[in-house]
Amino acid sequence: MTRMPQAQSFVPDPQNGRQLRDAFGRFATGVTVVTTCGPDGCVAITANSFSSVSMNPPLVLWAPALSGSRYPVFAAADHYAIHVLAADQAELAWAVARNRDALEARHLIHNDEGVPVLERCLARFDCKQFALHEAGDHAIMVGRVLRATLDDGEPLAFYGGKIAAIAQD
Repeated sequence: MTRMPQAQSFVPDPQNGRQLRDAFGRFATGVTVVTTCGPDGCVAITANSFSSVSMNPPLVLWAPALSGSRYPVFAAADHYAIHVLAADQAELAWAVARNRDALEARHLIHNDEGVPVLERCLARFDCKQFALHEAGDHAIMVGRVLRATLDDGEPLAFYGGKIAAIAQD
């Protein structure tokens, strides 16, 4: 009889933060880039903490870190756009993760609310800020979806701290 490896159990605390991050990383997610227009132009952030919330009214959420330099811009924004990235956009996701101004050199179009948006992605949600809740070291930003756009393609996925492929039948 083959014995299965035993799962690790722990109580999260500051000394085992890496273990908690690894446990969180066991949940495969899609990857998004969120954009808004700040006082100095386009600000972008890569986020995998995205989820639909409600159909009526149409609501979505994402959760930026409170300590990030981009957080104040998004917290003050009335509008932002959430872009669900395609499998071939990993380089874009990493560039935006490293640099809040990574999209400045790109020619971006603007939606009806003046938010800079990517022309190509699997889905885009043009949002108006609906609610903002501080939760630990992050904020939960809830956006009311004003418009949604969708396209075909393979999704960009994130698992265990790395880009991952999603097998499709």
